[in-house]
Amino acid sequence: MSYDDLFALTIDVSDGVATVTIDHPPLNLMDAFLLPSLRAFIARVRDDADVRVIVFESADPEFFIAHGDMAYLTDPDALPKATRAAIAAAPDATIPEGLNILQALSEEVRSLPQVTIGKLAGFARGAGNEFFMYLDMRFAAIGKSGQGQPESLMGILPGGGGTVNMTRLAGRARALELILGAELVGAELAERYGLINRALPAGELDAFVGTLARRIAGLRPEVISITKAAVDAIAPPIPHTAYAVENEGLYAAFGDALRYDGVRACRLAVFRWTTRYNTCRRHSANGQQASIAYEQQSATLTLAA
Repeated sequence: MSYDDLFALTIDVSDGVATVTIDHPPLNLMDAFLLPSLRAFIARVRDDADVRVIVFESADPEFFIAHGDMAYLTDPDALPKATRAAIAAAPDATIPEGLNILQALSEEVRSLPQVTIGKLAGFARGAGNEFFMYLDMRFAAIGKSGQGQPESLMGILPGGGGTVNMTRLAGRARALELILGAELVGAELAERYGLINRALPAGELDAFVGTLARRIAGLRPEVISITKAAVDAIAPPIPHTAYAVENEGLYAAFGDALRYDGVRACRLAVFRWTTRYNTCRRHSANGQQASIAYEQQSATLTLAA
């Protein structure tokens, strides 16, 4: 199976392990380029008998996936454009009724026959953290990683499966805390809350994940599939009705946020959120399209631990 044509992804398959490196500078945004590539990869790898484990990592030392494209808030054509591109990237994969494209990707990732592992050594925020939560197992570097859902500060809610997957992993009370509080959490708190399997010293993350991936890949494929099926029988899939409620809330909030002024909401959110990237500005392309770009500042990163 070839994956060489997938933009923003570098995929290496060795000994049953596919290592997917996300490389979409400057911030690895979940935009109209990265989203279709991820969806195309998921559609292809599903039938790749040479792959038993998939490890997702980032080429950027500071970002796994920074967040969704902020143009989704400021340009009415941005999200439909990304959706059309993602649908075209995997035309045989059906979008369940009532789900948006990111929610559909969540279901597609969770239903893979292979084991998926996320390796976090930087930030995963917004849609980036939502994707990270789709994976079967997640490991993060102490002192370097951060996870968060800042959407509430922008007047919306996590709409790519964030509310349902965070509740599934952390429970109702902690999901409400993290979504409404919009806190950026470090690896140790993420481990305590159930967002990740383990918080590891940064220098040990690569070796630990690599060893685990190779160990699992060395099993008979049937063992992997029947084990996933048995575990999923006690941890059943998220009902589509839950995604539909999230999706309806997202689009209602989108309308409110745009009326409020998405750019002003973003600026307020970013200044309030204590991260290394803490200003936003409006750019225009050919005088028509607007997007939000985060600028790196010298402020010290503060993570909840």
